[in-house]
Amino acid sequence: MSKFYDALETRGAASREASLFADLRKQIAHAKANAPYFARTLAGVDPASIVDRASIAALPVLRKSDLIELQKSAAPFGGLTAVANGALGRIFMSPGPIYDPEGKRGDYWRMARALWAAGFRRGMIVHNAFSYHLTPAGSMLEMAAQAIGCAVVPAGVGNTELQLRAIADIKPDAYVGTPSFLKILLEKAAETGSDIASIKRAIVSGEALPKTLRAEFTARGIDVLQCYATADLGLIGYESAADEGLILDESILVEIVRPGTGEPLAPGEVGEVFVTTLTPEYPLIRFATGDLSMFVPGASPCGRTNARLRGWMGRADQTTKVKGMFVHPGQVAEAAKRNGLAKFRLVVTRDGDNDLMTLRIEAPRNESLAVKLASDLTSLTKLKGAIEFASPGTLPNDGKVIEDLRKYD
Repeated sequence: MSKFYDALETRGAASREASLFADLRKQIAHAKANAPYFARTLAGVDPASIVDRASIAALPVLRKSDLIELQKSAAPFGGLTAVANGALGRIFMSPGPIYDPEGKRGDYWRMARALWAAGFRRGMIVHNAFSYHLTPAGSMLEMAAQAIGCAVVPAGVGNTELQLRAIADIKPDAYVGTPSFLKILLEKAAETGSDIASIKRAIVSGEALPKTLRAEFTARGIDVLQCYATADLGLIGYESAADEGLILDESILVEIVRPGTGEPLAPGEVGEVFVTTLTPEYPLIRFATGDLSMFVPGASPCGRTNARLRGWMGRADQTTKVKGMFVHPGQVAEAAKRNGLAKFRLVVTRDGDNDLMTLRIEAPRNESLAVKLASDLTSLTKLKGAIEFASPGTLPNDGKVIEDLRKYD
């Protein structure tokens, strides 16, 4: 049996890009015709003009943080769905609240690819410890397991002792859920003498998986991989046995952009994760997740050829308040862009009761540049800031546009 879920995973880069953009042009036309939100925001966009990464970067951004107000203005989905409500199978609720539609197609969230990479196969029994109440995680993994041909124990969260009894009796082959709950199950099993040795593999998500915890699972005989998914987008990336980054799903376009802007960054640069889906029911285009990550250079040793993300590296929303005024990453980036700067960081400090802004830039010292940049910064933020020159390579590559160093007693 193939170690790959399908032939898409081993495509050449040019073939993958051509196929994705062909599908994206169809998706944009579909969204404009059927989703009121995109009919407005993409009104002037000719789908035929979207042919490469540069052209998609010119499209408007939809931020996850905008969904709450959009959905309040046009319940339940803010005009973003491109099918009638009757074509949906379920409606979930995420923190915010944000309401997430689920289509009626099998493996709607595309999670089966992640399970396959983790060794899940037809005939296995999967203990699903993700929540089945209002949030979609339980449904996401159940549909994926069933698409592969696995039976599912819909365990949900909590009821640790009852779950241990079910595992001992049913003897599932695999676990899906958070890493912290798997640790709880293992510790409680050791304490009570429950037999859960049947579980040999797991997919975890929703939390960080520290190396120490992964090593603990391995020592207990469980091969654990993680995946990156959201309630809006479904699967974004997943690990393989090579354990070298999160391989992108085959049905999405991912960009890494400078926080607060729509400006794409080169591989190796930390920035915000933007995702465009090809899901016809819920066509999210240039969706800003608010998560920070970076592309890992090269291809995975496992043989899958798609791009990889380093993993979750923090949150992109760095908006801060200085002297009572909000300063946004996009304002700082615009000041730098006007002056041809690629490496910069606004540092906010405090001197007594006074807030201070210093824009650090990687550039040769140039007083006329400093004067022009300071003027642009004030024009955009309505606040004065000092300019500080830094040597090339000295500013950290962590995705931060604004660093707030103020401390309050």
